[in-house]
Amino acid sequence: MLAYLIRRLFAVVVMLLVVTLTTFAIFFVIPKWAGSDPALLFVGKQADPAAIEGIRQKLSLGDPVLVQFWHFVQGLFVGRDYASGTDVTHCPAPCFGYSFRTEQAVWPQLTDAMPVTLSLAAGACLLWLVGGITTGVVSALRRGTLWDRSAMTVALAGVSLPIYFTGLLSLAIFSYSLKWVNVDYKGLGDDPAMWFESLILPWITLAFLYAAMYARLTRATMLEIMGEDYIRTARAKGLRERVVIGRHAMRSTWTPVLTLLGLDLGALLGGAVLTETTYNLPGLGRLAVNAITEKDLPVILGVTLIAAVFIVIANLVVDLLYAVIDPRVRLG
Repeated sequence: MLAYLIRRLFAVVVMLLVVTLTTFAIFFVIPKWAGSDPALLFVGKQADPAAIEGIRQKLSLGDPVLVQFWHFVQGLFVGRDYASGTDVTHCPAPCFGYSFRTEQAVWPQLTDAMPVTLSLAAGACLLWLVGGITTGVVSALRRGTLWDRSAMTVALAGVSLPIYFTGLLSLAIFSYSLKWVNVDYKGLGDDPAMWFESLILPWITLAFLYAAMYARLTRATMLEIMGEDYIRTARAKGLRERVVIGRHAMRSTWTPVLTLLGLDLGALLGGAVLTETTYNLPGLGRLAVNAITEKDLPVILGVTLIAAVFIVIANLVVDLLYAVIDPRVRLG
C-alpha cells in the first residue's frame, strides 16, 4: 500500500507539472504566436510604447518560453521579483502573478473566493449523497412500484433541467416572492446564521442536479448487484436483509459512486460557475467568469491551476478509498 501511495503521489506531481505547463502555454504562448501581446492586456491598447516595453520587461514576456515557465513555477514555491529598472515588486509565494485589471496579486483573490466555493461544494455534496444514494437504493429495492417510477421521473427532470433554470426559478419563488430566504452572501465568520441562509437555495439547486445523477447510478448498480451469486449466498445463509444490503450490496455500490464523486467534487471545488453566477456568490467560479470577460490572464491561469489541483487530489483520495471499501483492490 505504501508503494502504491508513493507511485500515485509521484504521478500527481507529474500531472500537475504537465497541467501547469499546458495551461501556461495556452494563456501566454499561443496568444503571442497569434500576434496578441499580453503586455497590451496589462497596460491597454492606448498606452505609449515605452510603457508597453516596461511591462514586457517587468513581466519577463520577452524571455524564452521555458525561462518564463521556470520563473512562474519558481514563483509558486519561493516567490518572485518583478523588476523594471529600479522599480522592483516582490510577489510572495505562492505567486500566481498580478491581475491585468486590478494590478493586485492573484493569490489573495483566490484565497478570498475559495471559502465560498468550498462551502457551496461541501454542503451540496452532503445533500446529494444522502438524497441521491438513499433514493437510488430504495428505488432498486422497490423496483416497478409507484415510488420507483416517481423517483426516477423526478431524477430525470433533475438531470434535464439546467442550473440556471432551477436556480432562477427558486430565486423567483422562495426569495423574491415568498421572501423566505435572503440570498445576499455573508461569510461564515461574519454572520453564521446569514451564511447558512444565503447558501440554502444554492445548496438545494446544485444538489438537485447531482442527486438525480447519483440516484440513477445507485439504482442501476444496486439492481445489478442484487442479482449476483454472493448476494443469493448471503441470503441462503439466513442473514437479515438489512445485513445483506448494508454490508454486502452497498459495499460494492460505493465503488462507482466514489468514482463519480471524485470527478464531480473535484470539478466543483474549482468553481461552480453556473451556480455562483446565478446566485451572485463571490466564489472561484464567478471570479473565473469575470476574469474571462475582462481577459485577465493571470487570474484565469490561477483559477485553472487551483481547479486542476482539486481534481487531482480528489481522484487520489478516491483511489485510496477503493482499498478501504473493496478488498480486491488491496489484493491487486
